[in-house]
Amino acid sequence: MNLYIEYIKEIESRKKDLGLAPLPIDGAELLSEIIAQIKDVNNEYRKDSLHFFIYNTLPGTTSAAGVKSEFLKEIILGQSVVEEITPTFAFELLSHMKGGPSIQVLLDLALSDDLSVAHPAAEVLKTQVFLYEADTSRLEEAFKAGNTVAKDILESYARADFYTKLPEIAEKIEVVTYIAGEGDISTDLLSPGNQAHSRSDRELHGKCLISPEAQADIQALQKQYPGKKVMLIAEKGTMGVGSSRMSGVNNVALWAGEQASPYIPFVNFAPVVAGTNGISPIFLTTVGVTGGIGLDLKNWVKKTDADGKTVLNDNGDPVLEEVYSVATGTVLTINTKTKKLYNGDEELVDISSAFTPQSVEFMKAGGSYAIVFGKKLQNFAAETLGVPLQPVYAPSKEISHEGQGLTAVEKIFNKNAVGVASESDLHAGSDVRVTVNIVGSQDTTGLMTSQELESMAAMVISPIVDGAYQSGCHTASVWDSKAQANIPKLMSFMSKFGLITARDPEGVYAPMTDVIHKVLNDITVDDQAIIIGGDSHTRMSKGVAFGADSGTVALALATGEATMPIPESVKVTFKGDMKPYMDFRDVVHATQLQMLKQFGDNVFQGRVIEVHIGTLLADQAFTFTDWTAEMKAKASICISQDDTLIGSLELSKSRIQIMINKGMENKAKTLHGLIALADKRIEEIKSGTNPALSPDDNAKYFAEVVVDLDTIDEPMVADPDVNNDDVSKRYTHDVIRPLSFYNNKPVDLGFVGSCMVHKGDIQIIAQMLRNIEKHNGKVEFKVPLVIAPPTYNIVDELKAEGDWDILQKYSGFEFDDANPKGSARTKYENIMYLERPGCNLCMGNQEKAEPGDTVIATSTRLFQGRVVADTSEKKGESLLGSTPLVVLATVLGRFPTIEEYKQAVEGINLTDFVPPAQEMNTKYTGKPVAVRML
Repeated sequence: MNLYIEYIKEIESRKKDLGLAPLPIDGAELLSEIIAQIKDVNNEYRKDSLHFFIYNTLPGTTSAAGVKSEFLKEIILGQSVVEEITPTFAFELLSHMKGGPSIQVLLDLALSDDLSVAHPAAEVLKTQVFLYEADTSRLEEAFKAGNTVAKDILESYARADFYTKLPEIAEKIEVVTYIAGEGDISTDLLSPGNQAHSRSDRELHGKCLISPEAQADIQALQKQYPGKKVMLIAEKGTMGVGSSRMSGVNNVALWAGEQASPYIPFVNFAPVVAGTNGISPIFLTTVGVTGGIGLDLKNWVKKTDADGKTVLNDNGDPVLEEVYSVATGTVLTINTKTKKLYNGDEELVDISSAFTPQSVEFMKAGGSYAIVFGKKLQNFAAETLGVPLQPVYAPSKEISHEGQGLTAVEKIFNKNAVGVASESDLHAGSDVRVTVNIVGSQDTTGLMTSQELESMAAMVISPIVDGAYQSGCHTASVWDSKAQANIPKLMSFMSKFGLITARDPEGVYAPMTDVIHKVLNDITVDDQAIIIGGDSHTRMSKGVAFGADSGTVALALATGEATMPIPESVKVTFKGDMKPYMDFRDVVHATQLQMLKQFGDNVFQGRVIEVHIGTLLADQAFTFTDWTAEMKAKASICISQDDTLIGSLELSKSRIQIMINKGMENKAKTLHGLIALADKRIEEIKSGTNPALSPDDNAKYFAEVVVDLDTIDEPMVADPDVNNDDVSKRYTHDVIRPLSFYNNKPVDLGFVGSCMVHKGDIQIIAQMLRNIEKHNGKVEFKVPLVIAPPTYNIVDELKAEGDWDILQKYSGFEFDDANPKGSARTKYENIMYLERPGCNLCMGNQEKAEPGDTVIATSTRLFQGRVVADTSEKKGESLLGSTPLVVLATVLGRFPTIEEYKQAVEGINLTDFVPPAQEMNTKYTGKPVAVRML
């Protein structure tokens, strides 16, 4: 009873110190003790043990679920008698355990000779969808052997009874509004990065939603309006921008959703969220995972004058007019049949975009997982029985425009499509199931991903995934007690599941905390690949990559597939010449600025940016694709020249070989397989049989943006604009300003690091230090400079080439893997810090700048409180710019003048980018591309 007594002590501590319920049980050893106490009718802990067993044990493939399933089997067979758990109740409990061991037990019973248990087991099985090959093989073998129960189950699956017998979604859903914030609401508000360590403890993590005051307000609304759902709203903004966090939706569901099962603690579903400008694409995916509703309210519109022109304010921003009010406490009605939003009898807005046939299926089934697995199960049953597939689910939308060529993303989706009926090319808007080539899981969402894998009863990575990686970058800065408790457990799980892991569970190779996006960029060895990663910056410079929540990552790992509409594309090309003192980061920021000036609205939002960047290798090109998350794009694709792509693939091969040399290869020889795929792709390009990916010359784009390099004559800065009178305009990533705007503005800290930099950036720092040393005799920092290289490869190469020496010379701190930091830094000296490779300040969950600081960084995040928190006297600012600008600002303690900047970068080759000399497209021939049918 040692474990049980420890569990009771933990329960008391959680209640006393945190006000929390008991932690859900996932371990077999503890649950075995609990079962022993249940069997002992005189045990003093029996009553509590029964409660824990029934209501507080995690389902799926947790080791506790295995023990629970076997005990329920004993009860059903009469081998154990528990007065409070009848055989009928035992079957009910099994029905809520979501696959894995529970399915094995149900199959054991259903396929047994005892029909008294076989028939009720079969009835439960008919409601289940999380079956894997081992389960379906048993059913198939039994059916072929003449087992009538197996035949009955298969016939039910072929009809998709598990879906069709579910109740339809309610016609009318009453909601009461709650304004969660004005302007864009980032997922950092719903699930703060600095609380990432608690994400797998759902109740604890739920306490960080917005603020304690907001949580009290939501509870007050629920009490005042019983029976109505609280709808969280981004007023004058978009809901869920930024990171693709399942934890954000989980927190919203926990406070404003419905309990998924009475026997599964703290797992809620069906939340309702809304935004004036709708829901960001990456957040909408997570809403679908939970079977929730995401509304585009359109309740503010641009004011126009008598001539129909948009009225602008003093800042040049459009003036907005309110069409209807959604002030906190407003009762509204969602009609799912008319697909309209009402206030009483008054129709407010069409919300049909939230109720596509596919979205409605997710709502009916309680989430997208059940639909994905249900379709696979129905297909299996129909094939096994030899009967036609019944049309149960909403038909996929297959759009094909005769005579119209394909964009790059359309070509990738056509190549990877699964189960497509059409023989013609599919164009944007088509609903497509696609195979996934590369999958990435990051460390602060990885524990949630492992929970999702357990909940969907997955045991091993899908064999159709070429490669998958579990990172350690978001917890690289500080090896504290939280990281020590979470990360080894995560790495062990993912290693067993079949991923390449940053840390070796066996301790053979040294921890590698390389930034996840950089590793995924290296292991992507095909420009026609599809990549899914547990972070919004999963935007590779080869193939097309989609940042995803932990649930979608789990689904990709388990099935090797993803489902989504083919996105629209925006074409980005360049003209003119770069000034020699400009950095490529300035081109990236200028792209956003020029696009907004050209169109007025953000045409990138929710679309794929196809950037014709052909002359840049993958490392540098990644600077552009990475930033497209901040452009609110769904994804980005680099259109490369043949020789450039070959160079990028050779670079990938060398990086993968380094991983092999470090001992990171797994039993499946995944890394060797990736090198072989790279060799194959290189040969295809060299032979001309399959050149580098390019769109057709008559492809159709939503918009085309031409970036004029001639007009970029100052470093460009992305500004959070923290003091804008219009709250909705703060922290949007859309305010891009030239260096001269800042006119000696003081700086408190500089940061060069995260995924937005590559080896060239660290080389630039070394060269700038030499320049300043030559000019001033030595280098002194007026404010702290934090440098976090994105990968160990970069550090190793700089050491070999000599550039690391000057960094060490002027550093006041250098990371030591043998003695990593045990606590986060709270104060900074005016020195240069050489931090461990990883995310560092950009993540904001471990290291942060001092509250109220003005930070100049190469990072990606402007969100309030992310890199730097506010004080009561001053708002923290995270201004984003190029590496040379950051370095010089820390030496001066302020923003430099343009003359100072030019002098500091004199003689340094900041970028090799020049626009491609020729159009990079393919002559349309009218022939359809091959569609892979599986």
